[in-house]
Order: sequence, then C-alpha cells, then structure tokens
Amino acid sequence: MASKLLRSRNYAPSARLAPYIARHYVFSVDAPAAFELIDQLLAETIFIRLLLEGDWAAELNPGEWSNVGPGVFFGANSRPMRVRVRGGFRVVGIALCPAGWPSLSSIPVHEFTDRMLPLDTVAGERAAALFDDVAAVTSDDEAGDLAIIAAIERHFCALLDERGWPPSHPAMHRFELIARNNSTAKVAAVASALGIAARQLERLCLTHYGMSPKAVLRRSRFLDMASAIRGLSHPDEHELAALRFSDQSHLIYEFRRFISMTPGQFTKTPTPLLDAGLELRNLRKAEDAARGVAAVPA
Repeated sequence: MASKLLRSRNYAPSARLAPYIARHYVFSVDAPAAFELIDQLLAETIFIRLLLEGDWAAELNPGEWSNVGPGVFFGANSRPMRVRVRGGFRVVGIALCPAGWPSLSSIPVHEFTDRMLPLDTVAGERAAALFDDVAAVTSDDEAGDLAIIAAIERHFCALLDERGWPPSHPAMHRFELIARNNSTAKVAAVASALGIAARQLERLCLTHYGMSPKAVLRRSRFLDMASAIRGLSHPDEHELAALRFSDQSHLIYEFRRFISMTPGQFTKTPTPLLDAGLELRNLRKAEDAARGVAAVPA
C-alpha cells in the first residue's frame, strides 16, 4: 500500500551548482492520519531535508524516536537509519556532492556520519531563511518544484559567493562515478585509475565522505545488489556475477549490516523510502551512461 501512496519527483541542479549539489527532490505521501510507515535510509551523501508537511522522525537509539524540527541535516549513512512517517507528508530534499562539501563548510564531514541534526546547527541563520523561502511555495506540481529549486539555488549561490566559489575536488567526483558504476572495484585499482596513492585516496575519502574508500565501495555494492533483488535494476550476466558474494553467509552478513534483514526478509518487506533512493541512484547511473562516463576504469 505504502508504495502506491508515494510520489517522488527529482531534478538535476543547475550547471553552476552541479559540483556541489547532486540532486533536488520533492517527496510526498497522501495518506490518512492513521497511516504509519517505518522504513530505513541508507544515504550515500549528506542530505538536507525540509519537512513542509507531516510527522517525520528518526530512531537515533533503539526505541527512541526523535524529530529535530522542520529543517533537518542528515549525514551519510554507514549503517541503516530507521525513520517513521505518520499521516501524509511532503518533504523537499537536497542531496549534496561529497566532492563539494569542503567548499560549502569548514565542518569535517565525518562529524555528521549516521547523524541527524537541526539544520540551523550547521547552517545557522541561513536555515530559517531557506526553509521560509521554500515553504512559501504552495503549489505541489512541477511549476512549484521549479520555484522551490530556484529558491534553494539562490541560497547556495549566496553562500558560495561569500566563500569565493572554491572548486570541488576533481578526484572525488571521479571516485563518486566509480563507486556508483563499478562498486566491485578494488581500492588499489581505484587509486591507480585516479592517479593518486592509496593513502591519499584514504585521506580524501575521509575528508569528503567521512568514510574510507573501502567502506564507500562496500555500501555501493550492497545498494547495487539490493536494487537487483528488488528488480529496480537489470544488471547483465557479467555485472551480476561480479556483484555476487563469495558465499551465502557473506551475502546475509552484508544485508544484516546495511538493512538489518536477511536477503529473504528483504524480498518480503516493503521499503518504499529505501526503494525511492535506489531508483534515484539508478537514474543517476543511467545519466552517467548517457554522458559516456559510466565505464570507469578501475
């Protein structure tokens, strides 16, 4: 039932902000007040979420549900984060590029991994101004979405104007492509493809992702396998063979690590919020392929 209620629309950022913003999206649910959905998030990057309508909470500790306000800053996830939605809701989201984070803030990204914070603890007074400008757009259609995106991008451009538009890191953009399109790559091969030492890759990933390159690739491999099991992607025989784990116990271990279920439980359990993230990831992979950048050597 839940998946039929969900509507998700997403948009690429403007060319000027593409090094810093990965994607904009508007996600909404029309549901009765008694509706409750508990799902899990496994984000690959920082997300800003502006909760325009509804009751949205995250389980930061077992059995402890927290709501930190309408403007929320989520770090990337190294493990699943359980979220709960009650009734209908509408959320505007901004996914940030790992390669561009140090250009936007001096706060180390690892401080946010697996955390949910009020947006104003990170963005200060900008948080309220951003939320107010987005909330002022009341139409829930494409025209409204574009007005929301224009408001968001004005705020990001103002921030970058103040910071002098520092460039994002080209090697980290390249690593993002590799992680998204070749998740079974070995760290040494990735470093070689990027033309840097493995230790330098480790330092860069900790700076831009808050995780080691091995951890990023491991999460990407799980997401690829989850997408294939869900039928949301259709890897060819060679790609599927590369994704397979060495044995069933390894596969079960990874699923328990990243989604707190066995593969069998996952196939039977609806995860509409996670699925929306997988679909967006697959869309970005298709865009990579269309631009001729999917076949990354590693």
